Amino acid sequence: MLLENYEAKLKVFFAEHIYEDEEIWFVLEGHGFFDVHDKADRWVRILVEQGDLLVVLAGIYHRFSLDTSNYIRAMRLFKEDPKWTPINRPEADTNKYHVDYQRSVTEFS
Repeated sequence: MLLENYEAKLKVFFAEHIYEDEEIWFVLEGHGFFDVHDKADRWVRILVEQGDLLVVLAGIYHRFSLDTSNYIRAMRLFKEDPKWTPINRPEADTNKYHVDYQRSVTEFS
């Protein structure tokens, strides 16, 4: 069973974006890729598959894509009220959560 507006959803998930809260994902079935930026603004690809728990920090640029199996079933978990509003690049470059994330990476390294 395909997700309603499947192709459009894939494009939204693949667009480079941030959230102002953590994204916590638990993969129930299938597999795909989360791409995140490292501190040098290069993509790092993370394979996620059944049983994986992934936390994407608030303010980090990321995107999601499927692999050739074209299937994943995952559950997004929330600490508080669900927030599903992505902020795409370049609008997010000056977002407080992105700036704070970048500062924390710089201070940590």
